[in-house]
Amino acid sequence: MNLQEAGDAPRWDHTGGASPMGKTTEYTGTGRVESGIPYTTVRGLMGKGHRIGIARGIYGGYQAILWDNENKVYHGASESRKDGQAAGY
Repeated sequence: MNLQEAGDAPRWDHTGGASPMGKTTEYTGTGRVESGIPYTTVRGLMGKGHRIGIARGIYGGYQAILWDNENKVYHGASESRKDGQAAGY
């Protein structure tokens, strides 16, 4: 993915279920996905016993600048979910 594609890609996270003692925990925690995750993926995860929820607006903003050394140019991206811009000099 380029910078813009990566910033705009659907996100997911996992909350709960972690064991600070390194023990395996089963049937704990919830995976949360944004609407762009294919439903077949969500169903596949649920079929393996994962609890899946829908998330909206829980993630931070994304702006990025990448130096392309081969072409000697900067690339910038700002995600479409929030206001912002990638700016540099």
